[in-house]
Parts: sequence; structure tokens; C-alpha cells
Amino acid sequence: MEVLNRQESQEYERQIISQLICSRLNRCEITASNSHTVRTEYPESFGSITQPSEETPDDSSQNELQASTGLPSHHTYGLELLGMKNLHQVYRNLSIPELVEHAVMRGEGRLADNGAFCVETGKYTGRSPNDRFIVDEPESHHEVDWNRINRPVSEAIFEQLYQRSLEYLQGRDLYIFDGYVGADPKYRFGVRVINELAWQNLFVHQLFRRPTTEELDNHHADFIVIALPGLRSDPDRDGLNSEAFILLHLTRQIVLIGGTHYAGEMKKSVFSLLNYVMTKRNVLPMHGAANIDASGHTALFFGLSGTGKTTLSADPNRRLIGDDEHGWSEDGIFNFEGGCYAKTIRLSQEHEPQIWSAIRFGALLENVTLDPITRKLDYNSDRLTENTRAAYPLEFIPNSVASGMGNHPQTIIFLTADAFGVLPPIARLTREQAMYHFLSGYTSKLAGTERGITTPQSTFSACFGQVFFPRSPMVYAQMLGNRLLHHPQTQVYLVNTGWSGGPYGVGKRVSIQHTRKMVSAALNGDLDQVNYKPHPIFKILVPESVPGVPPEIFDPKLTWHDPIAYDRQALTLAKQFAENFKQFANAPQEIAEAGPVGEVVSC
Repeated sequence: MEVLNRQESQEYERQIISQLICSRLNRCEITASNSHTVRTEYPESFGSITQPSEETPDDSSQNELQASTGLPSHHTYGLELLGMKNLHQVYRNLSIPELVEHAVMRGEGRLADNGAFCVETGKYTGRSPNDRFIVDEPESHHEVDWNRINRPVSEAIFEQLYQRSLEYLQGRDLYIFDGYVGADPKYRFGVRVINELAWQNLFVHQLFRRPTTEELDNHHADFIVIALPGLRSDPDRDGLNSEAFILLHLTRQIVLIGGTHYAGEMKKSVFSLLNYVMTKRNVLPMHGAANIDASGHTALFFGLSGTGKTTLSADPNRRLIGDDEHGWSEDGIFNFEGGCYAKTIRLSQEHEPQIWSAIRFGALLENVTLDPITRKLDYNSDRLTENTRAAYPLEFIPNSVASGMGNHPQTIIFLTADAFGVLPPIARLTREQAMYHFLSGYTSKLAGTERGITTPQSTFSACFGQVFFPRSPMVYAQMLGNRLLHHPQTQVYLVNTGWSGGPYGVGKRVSIQHTRKMVSAALNGDLDQVNYKPHPIFKILVPESVPGVPPEIFDPKLTWHDPIAYDRQALTLAKQFAENFKQFANAPQEIAEAGPVGEVVSC
């Protein structure tokens, strides 16, 4: 009796599964009959690194592959131009039911009782910022803001891992998604994602913009993403930090991902590419949500995790343009994506009915606890992670905007969750203050949200998501300032969804009902008719009243039992703002002076 070693056993299992899928779905015959209609194009820049080290296999090698697997040769949809050869089966833009069938047959996850497909991502249940690198090469070197977030990796290491990925792919099944990012046809980019897992291909199918049949026949790939969770780095040999790696080549517009199953790495890597290339087309890329009312008035919502961005932008009285990534061009706002990637921890039908209803067949759930027998979901469980996620197409939201486009914004909301209880619940910002707070990107982390955090801590992330922006934050802030200058009707507000009456543990969180009323007043123009007074430390303009909201909450100092303690806490936070802003030494003086002062100023 022949005994297979582990590697041979895995290879045998992979081939058996592949043959079962081919038999079940009859894809081989379909692929062969349709192969002559497929045309795939790549930019010339891909060829400079992706040519195979050997010549593309000839017919004899294809015949050898056929003999070894028992399967007919097949079309590779241009993957040979990327150096990929000796592939097993290649599937391109399968339908949602087909992708779910493939994922089920491969044992990649399970179906929940509501029809959603559930997976567990293993060790990595969130992004791995320490394993994200940007290739340091001459053309983009001077444009990248090199820092602890944008870490460099040499072209030699990139090429080394790319060649290793080509070896890894031989004999494997692959899934291709050809689609787009950018709802505005003037600014959209073709994206090709290559996956070894069917469920990850389902993810990108739902998150990016899906092509029509005609667009698919003539698809042009500007961006290439290769996601191989099973390929691990050797940190000692490759000079990286762990077995996981996310490598971005900005000039060649290629992303190489390995060692992590977390699907958000694909989404945010493409976002990082867009944040680099969109600035060259005079489009301000933004990490924020957008919605629009019946009159065509568009609003933007910026905010870090935990500030209420998703909740407040999902307004039943307004239509959702998108929940996370947008561009602001000379023509207006447009969504980069075609889907949503929502957090689901403690999700309830009562408080987030739109997200609840969107989780059905075709949706993908990451790390949500699933009863193995009843297949019921437990959204309250953090057994695997607090960062449980749902991915679904935008059309699963009933009042979404199919075009993904909107007018220039009339209102911009900066959201913060101030756990120190010193910021007012809402304040209007001048253009200079808007640029200052955009560069600051302040919120606070609470005890328990991360290991080692026992008291509230200030968090500053420029552009409300600095980890996704390759260029200097000043580039994006100047673009925002220019747009506010050209659109003076646009009002910017800072909304604190955090604490009032004292810091976390003493005060209480601002009522979500009150926050909704304040945001609605800003969106409806009601705040244009009220009086304002500047905050004595932060200098932002605080309204004296908002319809339906108790007036005493607008002066945060009055909500504290000890006004001296309030001033002390407010000045401490002001100093943290000033310390953080030292990194922007090249900021114009009027922007730097728009920040808080170091002592209480009587108003």
C-alpha cells in the first residue's frame, strides 16, 4: 500500500476537488467553447516584471498537464502574460451561485440559515499594517510619504516573492474577477483580481464594480491583485516581518498578497492604489461615506472606526451612494466601489435594519459565529474577533444610488468619538479649521478595544485613514481646501459622538437620537439660521441651539460637575492636538493657527 506524504496528499485532494467541480458544473466544456470570445488587455508596464523566466509552455507541455490531471487543456484568459503557467482550471467571473457552489464543495465555509456564506479567516481577523509594504522604486520614490505606515520594500524582494508566487500557482485552480473601481466612467480603472479561493473571489465580486457582458468581453486591467493566502513568506529569507505580506507596486499597479486570509486586505490595497493615482487626475480620494437627499443635496461623512460613520450615513430619508471610499472630482462625488463591507459585531435588526436585511444569499460573512447544526448566526459573539464583517453588493441596500454618483457636497461631517468628554456635540468649522481637523483625524480608543489599553487614548490618523494614503497628508488636505474654496456653499461640521458630562467612566455617551437630530439639522440647512460662539480652547463654532436637542449640552463645560477639571482635561487634549500637528511643519500658517490654543480664552 502506497503512503502519501502530506504534500502529496494535499496535491491529490486538490486535484480530486477540481475534477469534482468540473464534473458538477461542466465548466470545462463551457470554457473551451467560449474561449475564442475572450480578450484580455494589460498596460505595458505589467510586462516589465511579469514575463516568465522561461518561455510560455508549448502544446506538448499542455498535453503533459492534461495527461497528469486527466482534464482537458483550457483557456487562461491572458494569465500567461503575467508569467502564470501550468495552471489547472481557471474560472473567470463566475456567477454568485457558482462561486458559492465552488466554495461549498471546496470546504471553504458554510451557509447560514439566512443564505449568507460564512468563513473563518484564521490567525488574521483584520488588516495587518505591519506586513504592508510599498515597493521603493525610482518613479514613485519621491511621491511616497515614507514613514512607519508606508514602509519600503526593495524591487528585488518584490520580484523574488512574485516569482515564488508563479511557482506556487502551478497545478492549482484559479478564480479571476475582472471588473472596475470608480463609478464615474471618466475616472474608472479596470481591476483584475486573481484568487486561489472561491470565497475570496466572491468577496471582490460583491465589493468592486461588476462589468456588463460587453464590458467583460473588452476588459482592460489597469490594476492587478494576486491574493494567495496559502503562500507564506519566509521572514528571514525575505526580510519581512512575518509569513503575511501585502506588497504594493505603485508604478506597475500590482498588489501581491500572501499569508493572510483576511479579505479586507484586497479591498484596502486597491484603495491605496486609487489614493495614489487619483491625485494625478485631480480627484480627491476620500475615506468616508456619502449619501444624497431627494433634492440632490450630497453629504460626506468622515470618521475612524467607532465614530458612527456607517450608522449615521445609513439614513432612511436619504439614499446611500457608498459607505467607505469615494472620489471628489470637478464634476462631483462618486463611489469607488460597488459594495459594502460592514462591521457586524452586536448587529441588530432594530438599530441597523438595512445592514441586517442585506445579509442574505450572495452576502459573505467573515468570522461571525455560526451554530454548526441550526446555522443560526450569533452577531453578539466575539469568539473569533470583534472585527466581524459582512460583504454585500450596494444594491442589497434598498435606497442606494445605482449610479454611485452625486453632486458636489453641500455638507461634510467629520465624526469623532471623544472619550475625554471635552468636545462639543456639534460645531461648525471654517475652511482653515476643516483642513486642520482633516489633517488631525482625531478620535479616541477605549479600554478593551485593543490589548494593553486600560484608559481612553487619543488617536490621530490624518485624512481619517492615514494607513491607506501613500502620499503626504498635505497633498490631500490641500485638495480638500481647494474644493472648499471653489464651493463656498459647502459647510463642514465636527460632530462628537463620544462622551459628555465627563470622560469615559464618569460622563455618558451623547444620545444617538440627539446626534441624529443635530446631523439632520446640518444636512437640512437648519443650522444656517442659528447663532454660534467660538469654543474658548478649540475655537470651533458652537451653535447655541438645535431644534429638538436640549440647549444645555452644547457647552460641554456646563455638563461637567467640576468646570476646573473640564478646563484641565480640555487643555490636555489641546496639547495632544498640538503635539500631533508638529509632523505638519510645512503646513501654511493659517492652517496651523486654526488649531486649539494652549490656554483658556474668554469669549
